[in-house]
Amino acid sequence: MGDVRSTRPSEGCAHPRLVELVLALGGFCIGTSEFVIMGLVNRVAQDLQVPIPDVGYAISSYALGVVVGAPLISALAARVPRRVLLIVLMLLFAIGNLASAFAPDFASFVLLRFISGLPHGAYFGIAALVAAASVPIDQRAGAIGRVMLGLSVAILIGAPLATWAGNLFGWQMAFIAVGMIALITAGLVRLLILAQAADVNASPKRELSALAKHRVLFTLAVGCIGFGGMFAVFSYVVPTLTEQAGMREALGPLVLAVFGVGTILGNLIGARLADKNLLSAIPTILIWCLIIQGLFYFAANSLWLGIICVGLVGTSVALGPALQTRLMDVAEDAQTMAASLNHAAFNGANTLGAWLAGVTVKMSFVWSATGLVGAGLAAAGLVIFYIGLWVERSRDPATARI
Repeated sequence: MGDVRSTRPSEGCAHPRLVELVLALGGFCIGTSEFVIMGLVNRVAQDLQVPIPDVGYAISSYALGVVVGAPLISALAARVPRRVLLIVLMLLFAIGNLASAFAPDFASFVLLRFISGLPHGAYFGIAALVAAASVPIDQRAGAIGRVMLGLSVAILIGAPLATWAGNLFGWQMAFIAVGMIALITAGLVRLLILAQAADVNASPKRELSALAKHRVLFTLAVGCIGFGGMFAVFSYVVPTLTEQAGMREALGPLVLAVFGVGTILGNLIGARLADKNLLSAIPTILIWCLIIQGLFYFAANSLWLGIICVGLVGTSVALGPALQTRLMDVAEDAQTMAASLNHAAFNGANTLGAWLAGVTVKMSFVWSATGLVGAGLAAAGLVIFYIGLWVERSRDPATARI
């Protein structure tokens, strides 16, 4: 598919904000499905008759689906028009979630969570390209950030509401609701986003060429490692504040809501920074992540300072729109693959951050040491960024850009 910078509003609809709203609804749906299970672990374990820790396999299965689906779908669907692909991805997501609600046993539930994760990365990648193509070039990151707000609103509102409904009416209800929203999104995409012709020059080989571009790989590495710090803190934030600040478990939803507010602010601010100067936005955000995640190590000993710091940690998602825009600039003809892999990298960051934080806690460090893990990952992402910039400029000083 062609460079997003050469495509203009003809790929959207009469009003770019309507495009963004529809695409954000899909993001809200995906985000709710991804995070709701964390609040339904006990229910799922009880109904499917497995130990509570085993439900973690279903969470990991979804993340694995994201990692596998992003490159696979991007390569195989290289010639599929973007609107058609968005519809198909939402339909697949709807089927995966509706089927998850009726899984007869735990093994099938884990498999269906894997299937549900397959469209995740490809959807966000295509949605970002469509949103960016519907606005002027200097507003691309803002459009991407507004689409990504769907994910932030899912953390703030969608997952808590679905968790409440799942605990009240049965965990199956949460996945049924997500499946229905996915079907509605597919219909809205069909009605409100203009059709585009297939790219006859596209091919799986061309999309896979993204994996051979050093600028793409360095950007993905920044996302996979530098973004992992946020997940290191977030994965254990409730037990950290419970153990160190004496927080009552009843305040857990408040903590998650504050985190969700932080992600919304981060998306908006990060997009604005990226539109102004992408060269400085990425390292600036990484330095911010390093500072606030390191600060959590100290703030977690005080309840309200800790909760405020959790909101600041949520602003780390500012890195998302910046890296997505960067990938559009460096992917050349393999934009679908690169844009989709961005979300696979973020799921890799989730896995890496949570794992390293868990290892740290098991080594008998204080719970808030997860903040130090986060700061270390942000620092590593910053180093990777500058190494990538040095490699780029040493290979082609005249055209190097970041």
